[in-house]
Amino acid sequence: MPTPLSTLRCLVVDDDPLSVQIVINCINNTPFLTAVGSYDSAMAAAEVLRTQPVDLLFLDVEMPLMSGLDLLSTLQNPPLVILITSSKHYAVEAFEHDVVDYLVKPISYARFLKAAQKALELSETAAASTATILAPTSTDPDFTFVKVDTKLVKVLFNDVCYVEALGDYVHIVMPHSKLIVYSTMKAVEEKFPSSVFVRAHRSFIVNLKRVQAIEDNTITIENKQIPIGQTYVRDVLQRLNKF
Repeated sequence: MPTPLSTLRCLVVDDDPLSVQIVINCINNTPFLTAVGSYDSAMAAAEVLRTQPVDLLFLDVEMPLMSGLDLLSTLQNPPLVILITSSKHYAVEAFEHDVVDYLVKPISYARFLKAAQKALELSETAAASTATILAPTSTDPDFTFVKVDTKLVKVLFNDVCYVEALGDYVHIVMPHSKLIVYSTMKAVEEKFPSSVFVRAHRSFIVNLKRVQAIEDNTITIENKQIPIGQTYVRDVLQRLNKF
Protein backbone atom coordinates (compact mmCIF):
# COMPACT_ATOMS: atom_id res chain seq x y z
CA MET A 1 0.00 0.00 0.00
CA PRO A 2 1.39 3.44 -0.87
CA THR A 3 2.25 5.94 1.83
CA PRO A 4 -0.75 8.30 2.07
CA LEU A 5 -0.24 11.87 0.94
CA SER A 6 -3.07 12.88 3.25
CA THR A 7 -6.00 11.51 5.16
CA LEU A 8 -9.23 11.00 3.25
CA ARG A 9 -12.20 12.67 4.93
CA CYS A 10 -15.09 10.20 4.93
CA LEU A 11 -18.85 10.67 5.19
CA VAL A 12 -21.10 7.67 5.89
CA VAL A 13 -24.71 7.70 4.67
CA ASP A 14 -26.90 4.72 5.61
CA ASP A 15 -30.31 4.39 7.27
CA ASP A 16 -29.21 1.21 9.10
CA PRO A 17 -27.55 2.20 12.44
CA LEU A 18 -25.69 -1.12 12.70
CA SER A 19 -24.26 -0.75 9.23
CA VAL A 20 -23.18 2.82 10.02
CA GLN A 21 -21.37 1.64 13.14
CA ILE A 22 -19.60 -1.13 11.24
CA VAL A 23 -18.35 1.30 8.59
CA ILE A 24 -17.29 3.87 11.21
CA ASN A 25 -15.34 1.16 13.06
CA CYS A 26 -13.62 0.18 9.81
CA ILE A 27 -12.74 3.81 9.11
CA ASN A 28 -11.35 4.26 12.62
CA ASN A 29 -9.11 1.23 12.10
CA THR A 30 -7.75 2.51 8.79
CA PRO A 31 -4.87 5.00 9.25
CA PHE A 32 -5.47 6.95 6.04
CA LEU A 33 -9.19 7.46 6.67
CA THR A 34 -10.99 9.77 9.08
CA ALA A 35 -14.74 9.98 9.65
CA VAL A 36 -16.22 13.48 9.46
CA GLY A 37 -19.83 12.44 10.08
CA SER A 38 -22.68 10.05 9.38
CA TYR A 39 -26.27 10.56 8.23
CA ASP A 40 -29.29 8.32 7.92
CA SER A 41 -30.79 9.99 4.86
CA ALA A 42 -29.55 11.01 1.44
CA MET A 43 -31.30 14.37 1.71
CA ALA A 44 -29.39 15.32 4.87
CA ALA A 45 -26.13 14.22 3.26
CA ALA A 46 -26.82 16.29 0.13
CA GLU A 47 -26.75 19.50 2.16
CA VAL A 48 -23.51 18.51 3.90
CA LEU A 49 -21.83 17.67 0.59
CA ARG A 50 -22.66 21.15 -0.67
CA THR A 51 -21.09 22.90 2.32
CA GLN A 52 -18.31 20.70 3.74
CA PRO A 53 -15.20 19.11 2.20
CA VAL A 54 -15.57 15.34 1.81
CA ASP A 55 -13.03 13.15 0.00
CA LEU A 56 -14.74 9.76 0.22
CA LEU A 57 -18.43 8.93 0.55
CA PHE A 58 -19.61 5.56 1.88
CA LEU A 59 -23.14 5.50 0.53
CA ASP A 60 -25.98 3.04 1.05
CA VAL A 61 -28.03 2.41 -2.09
CA GLU A 62 -31.38 1.48 -0.53
CA MET A 63 -32.78 4.34 1.56
CA PRO A 64 -36.31 5.74 1.84
CA LEU A 65 -37.42 8.90 -0.01
CA MET A 66 -34.10 9.26 -1.87
CA SER A 67 -31.80 6.35 -2.72
CA GLY A 68 -28.05 6.56 -2.79
CA LEU A 69 -28.08 6.41 -6.59
CA ASP A 70 -30.62 9.23 -6.69
CA LEU A 71 -28.28 11.30 -4.53
CA LEU A 72 -25.35 10.65 -6.87
CA SER A 73 -27.38 11.82 -9.84
CA THR A 74 -27.89 15.22 -8.15
CA LEU A 75 -24.20 15.88 -7.38
CA GLN A 76 -22.29 17.96 -9.91
CA ASN A 77 -18.84 17.28 -8.47
CA PRO A 78 -19.19 14.23 -6.21
CA PRO A 79 -16.32 12.98 -4.05
CA LEU A 80 -14.97 9.46 -4.45
CA VAL A 81 -17.82 7.05 -3.71
CA ILE A 82 -17.95 3.52 -2.31
CA LEU A 83 -21.47 2.13 -2.48
CA ILE A 84 -22.86 -0.16 0.20
CA THR A 85 -25.93 -2.38 -0.21
CA SER A 86 -27.48 -5.66 0.81
CA SER A 87 -28.12 -6.62 -2.82
CA LYS A 88 -25.85 -7.30 -5.79
CA HIS A 89 -28.54 -6.28 -8.26
CA TYR A 90 -27.41 -2.63 -8.34
CA ALA A 91 -23.86 -3.37 -9.47
CA VAL A 92 -24.25 -2.41 -13.13
CA GLU A 93 -26.16 0.79 -12.35
CA ALA A 94 -23.67 1.63 -9.61
CA PHE A 95 -20.66 1.57 -11.88
CA GLU A 96 -22.46 3.75 -14.40
CA HIS A 97 -21.96 6.43 -11.74
CA ASP A 98 -18.20 5.79 -11.83
CA VAL A 99 -17.99 4.68 -8.21
CA VAL A 100 -14.74 3.43 -6.70
CA ASP A 101 -16.15 0.14 -5.44
CA TYR A 102 -19.29 -1.69 -4.41
CA LEU A 103 -19.55 -3.41 -1.01
CA VAL A 104 -22.25 -5.96 -0.24
CA LYS A 105 -23.45 -6.35 3.36
CA PRO A 106 -22.34 -7.86 5.68
CA ILE A 107 -19.05 -6.04 5.20
CA SER A 108 -15.78 -7.64 6.28
CA TYR A 109 -12.83 -5.43 7.18
CA ALA A 110 -10.63 -7.15 4.58
CA ARG A 111 -13.07 -6.28 1.79
CA PHE A 112 -13.54 -2.77 3.21
CA LEU A 113 -9.78 -2.19 3.26
CA LYS A 114 -9.42 -3.31 -0.35
CA ALA A 115 -12.03 -0.76 -1.43
CA ALA A 116 -10.49 1.97 0.73
CA GLN A 117 -7.03 1.34 -0.73
CA LYS A 118 -8.47 1.67 -4.20
CA ALA A 119 -9.93 5.06 -3.22
CA LEU A 120 -6.59 6.13 -1.75
CA GLU A 121 -4.73 5.19 -4.92
CA LEU A 122 -7.19 7.15 -7.06
CA SER A 123 -6.85 10.17 -4.78
CA GLU A 124 -3.06 10.06 -4.78
CA THR A 125 -2.90 9.55 -8.55
CA ALA A 126 -4.99 12.68 -9.04
CA ALA A 127 -2.87 14.65 -6.56
CA ALA A 128 0.42 13.51 -8.07
CA SER A 129 -0.53 14.32 -11.65
CA THR A 130 0.02 17.77 -13.07
CA ALA A 131 -2.44 20.08 -11.38
CA THR A 132 -5.29 21.14 -13.64
CA ILE A 133 -5.27 24.62 -12.18
CA LEU A 134 -2.00 25.96 -10.80
CA ALA A 135 -1.82 28.58 -8.08
CA PRO A 136 -0.57 32.00 -9.13
CA THR A 137 2.86 32.84 -7.78
CA SER A 138 3.56 35.81 -5.56
CA THR A 139 5.60 37.41 -8.37
CA ASP A 140 2.96 36.82 -11.04
CA PRO A 141 -0.39 37.19 -9.28
CA ASP A 142 -2.35 38.27 -12.35
CA PHE A 143 -2.58 34.93 -14.12
CA THR A 144 -2.56 31.19 -13.77
CA PHE A 145 -2.15 28.21 -16.09
CA VAL A 146 -4.86 25.67 -16.80
CA LYS A 147 -4.47 22.28 -18.42
CA VAL A 148 -6.51 21.90 -21.61
CA ASP A 149 -6.09 18.38 -22.95
CA THR A 150 -2.28 17.98 -22.91
CA LYS A 151 -1.44 21.68 -23.08
CA LEU A 152 -0.97 24.28 -20.33
CA VAL A 153 -2.72 27.50 -21.29
CA LYS A 154 -2.06 30.86 -19.66
CA VAL A 155 -5.18 32.63 -18.34
CA LEU A 156 -5.20 36.27 -17.26
CA PHE A 157 -7.61 36.68 -14.36
CA ASN A 158 -8.84 40.03 -15.66
CA ASP A 159 -9.93 38.36 -18.91
CA VAL A 160 -12.17 35.81 -17.20
CA CYS A 161 -15.87 36.70 -17.14
CA TYR A 162 -17.12 33.68 -15.22
CA VAL A 163 -16.53 29.99 -14.60
CA GLU A 164 -19.30 27.46 -15.08
CA ALA A 165 -19.36 23.86 -13.82
CA LEU A 166 -20.61 21.28 -16.29
CA GLY A 167 -20.28 17.68 -15.15
CA ASP A 168 -16.66 16.83 -14.38
CA TYR A 169 -15.44 19.92 -16.22
CA VAL A 170 -15.43 23.67 -15.76
CA HIS A 171 -15.81 26.19 -18.56
CA ILE A 172 -13.62 29.27 -18.13
CA VAL A 173 -15.44 31.88 -20.17
CA MET A 174 -13.77 34.99 -21.60
CA PRO A 175 -15.29 37.62 -23.93
CA HIS A 176 -14.19 35.92 -27.13
CA SER A 177 -13.12 32.45 -26.07
CA LYS A 178 -13.82 29.57 -23.69
CA LEU A 179 -11.54 26.95 -22.13
CA ILE A 180 -12.87 23.54 -21.12
CA VAL A 181 -10.87 22.20 -18.18
CA TYR A 182 -11.14 18.93 -16.25
CA SER A 183 -11.49 20.32 -12.72
CA THR A 184 -13.82 21.07 -9.83
CA MET A 185 -15.32 24.36 -8.73
CA LYS A 186 -13.55 23.91 -5.41
CA ALA A 187 -10.18 23.95 -7.20
CA VAL A 188 -11.15 27.12 -9.05
CA GLU A 189 -12.23 28.84 -5.83
CA GLU A 190 -8.92 27.94 -4.20
CA LYS A 191 -6.73 29.11 -7.07
CA PHE A 192 -8.56 32.14 -8.43
CA PRO A 193 -8.07 35.30 -6.31
CA SER A 194 -10.95 35.84 -3.89
CA SER A 195 -10.43 39.60 -4.16
CA VAL A 196 -11.90 39.45 -7.66
CA PHE A 197 -13.90 36.22 -7.92
CA VAL A 198 -16.94 35.15 -5.90
CA ARG A 199 -19.08 32.01 -5.88
CA ALA A 200 -22.56 33.06 -6.98
CA HIS A 201 -24.10 29.62 -7.40
CA ARG A 202 -23.14 25.97 -7.07
CA SER A 203 -22.37 26.06 -10.79
CA PHE A 204 -20.96 29.58 -11.22
CA ILE A 205 -18.02 31.68 -10.07
CA VAL A 206 -18.09 35.26 -11.37
CA ASN A 207 -15.52 37.99 -11.88
CA LEU A 208 -16.79 40.99 -9.88
CA LYS A 209 -15.12 43.36 -12.34
CA ARG A 210 -17.24 41.92 -15.15
CA VAL A 211 -20.66 42.22 -13.49
CA GLN A 212 -22.84 44.53 -15.57
CA ALA A 213 -26.12 44.32 -13.65
CA ILE A 214 -28.03 42.43 -10.94
CA GLU A 215 -31.78 41.99 -11.02
CA ASP A 216 -34.09 39.44 -9.37
CA ASN A 217 -31.16 37.41 -8.04
CA THR A 218 -29.63 37.22 -11.51
CA ILE A 219 -26.23 38.56 -12.56
CA THR A 220 -25.62 39.79 -16.09
CA ILE A 221 -22.14 39.39 -17.56
CA GLU A 222 -21.53 39.70 -21.31
CA ASN A 223 -25.28 39.11 -21.96
CA LYS A 224 -25.13 35.89 -19.92
CA GLN A 225 -27.82 35.56 -17.23
CA ILE A 226 -26.25 33.88 -14.19
CA PRO A 227 -28.48 32.83 -11.28
CA ILE A 228 -27.47 33.68 -7.71
CA GLY A 229 -28.01 30.69 -5.44
CA GLN A 230 -30.05 31.25 -2.30
CA THR A 231 -27.11 30.48 -0.02
CA TYR A 232 -24.81 32.87 -1.92
CA VAL A 233 -27.02 35.97 -2.22
CA ARG A 234 -25.82 37.74 0.91
CA ASP A 235 -22.13 37.19 0.21
CA VAL A 236 -22.42 38.28 -3.43
CA LEU A 237 -24.24 41.50 -2.54
CA GLN A 238 -21.81 42.33 0.26
CA ARG A 239 -18.82 41.73 -2.00
CA LEU A 240 -20.28 43.89 -4.77
CA ASN A 241 -21.03 46.74 -2.36
CA LYS A 242 -17.42 46.74 -1.20
CA PHE A 243 -15.92 46.31 -4.66
